[in-house]
Amino acid sequence: MAEDSKTIRQKLQAATMEELPVLLHAYETDSRTGVQKEVERARKRILDYEKELARTDALKKYEREYSAYAHICGIDEVGRGPLAGPVVAGAVILPKDCDILYINDSKKLSEKKREELYEVIMEKAVAVGLGYSTPERIDEINILQATYEAMREAVGQLCVTPDLLLNDAVTIPQLTARQVPIIKGDAKSISIGAASIVAKVTRDRLMVEYDKVYPVYGFAANKGYGAQMHIEALKKYGPCPIHRKTFITHFCEV
Repeated sequence: MAEDSKTIRQKLQAATMEELPVLLHAYETDSRTGVQKEVERARKRILDYEKELARTDALKKYEREYSAYAHICGIDEVGRGPLAGPVVAGAVILPKDCDILYINDSKKLSEKKREELYEVIMEKAVAVGLGYSTPERIDEINILQATYEAMREAVGQLCVTPDLLLNDAVTIPQLTARQVPIIKGDAKSISIGAASIVAKVTRDRLMVEYDKVYPVYGFAANKGYGAQMHIEALKKYGPCPIHRKTFITHFCEV
């Protein structure tokens, strides 16, 4: 007895990428319209998967170029622009045979995808380090120097010592390992992209917690950036302890 279309659809939708080609071969001659629609969807899944494999492979360009180095560390920061909250830096050493797909500049990913990738990166990475610079420190030494401090802390938190640093655009002072600054590196290097995701998810989670303490500013939604609701709250209520005083002089007295 022939399988009904619903059963075939469920099989194709549940199949892994390894299983799909076999199932396609089995069902591609089935003339039923519903089955053919599912076959086409499955073909598109395979095509999209192959495109992602190629995109991810291209993201390993720098890691291949510097493959003689044992421990290549990607570094990125999140939170240089907000009016409130810390700047957070991530440092990630991925395995040489890293097989994680969908890594990209964290800003190009949905929150759901970032959260999923964060868990995978934390599980598969050789080492992950995080660094923070508080609003007080940002006000004290300026955002660029505070960012450098957070990056140095992130590298210092790694359980494995890196011998090459791939950085998103900057050269970090006071570090001895060789550094390779890459413009828009979080979209060009899988290691920097992973660091950007870890830093972004970490900072976003922090801002959600701050929202519970200081709810009037909408930190859970705006993450401390200058959204209209945030600025209106600043003008109405003034700053809270996590605001960067040097960033908010146009909106309220500090």
